[in-house]
Amino acid sequence: MLERRTAGNGVVYYASTLLEALHVPHGFSTRLAGTSPAPFDSLNLGNPNGCDIQDNYARIWENYRLLQDAIGCPEAEMCRVHQVHGAAVVRASAGETFDVAQKADAIVASNDPTHVLSARVADCVPILLASDDGRTVAAIHAGWRGVVAGIAIKTLREVTRDGRSADRVIVAIGPAISGEAFEVGPEVVAEFERLFGPKAPMKLRQDGKGSVDLRQAIRLQLLAAGVQPDRIDISDRCTFRDKDEFFSHRRDNGITGRMAALIQSAEC
Repeated sequence: MLERRTAGNGVVYYASTLLEALHVPHGFSTRLAGTSPAPFDSLNLGNPNGCDIQDNYARIWENYRLLQDAIGCPEAEMCRVHQVHGAAVVRASAGETFDVAQKADAIVASNDPTHVLSARVADCVPILLASDDGRTVAAIHAGWRGVVAGIAIKTLREVTRDGRSADRVIVAIGPAISGEAFEVGPEVVAEFERLFGPKAPMKLRQDGKGSVDLRQAIRLQLLAAGVQPDRIDISDRCTFRDKDEFFSHRRDNGITGRMAALIQSAEC
């Protein structure tokens, strides 16, 4: 289970003890101890799409700086992408400027402590991966479309493309909307039944709708791909339920901020 941390600068975040053991700087942010006013109070790391109410980007970048300082990588260049709920995976490379306009939902880096990778969320699932030496890391954004597209599996393949096996990879699955709070329509129910069959982590209703546990779906996918159960850390925090700690797109009807999951390669 992920553990809550409070940094010296006041920033509150969640961390994986498995990743900490590898000395991999990382963290899953909360909404606490930043600079943004309501409705983005206070550690806001992104603006809502298609909404007239927006946070000031100077505050957002300051909030990122606070988070990077809290997790121990204050000088690293932040890598972020234009997230599109797909399955594209891109790479960051040491000594190269990262193109933040790329459309993708996962970033991988190897032997590159000059960059810190970021995945933004406001109900979707943030996932961090690391090889067992901490040198290769990844940050993933996964909503239900990303789960169906296999974004976690495709990222795992990128992390292991140097020949290492999946059972040597560490995974941390962060705070997200819980199964109890994530109601979906019949079309989403059908996709999860197709993918997982009777093991689909869902509760069905008589009207054809249901509720889906995205974190457990991702866990099932990674286990099937060879990741070991004792190498998966997971959060029990619900972004919809735990309003004091997290932003939630669904709870706040889109007028809300963003959290982020950050990770950096261990020092070579």
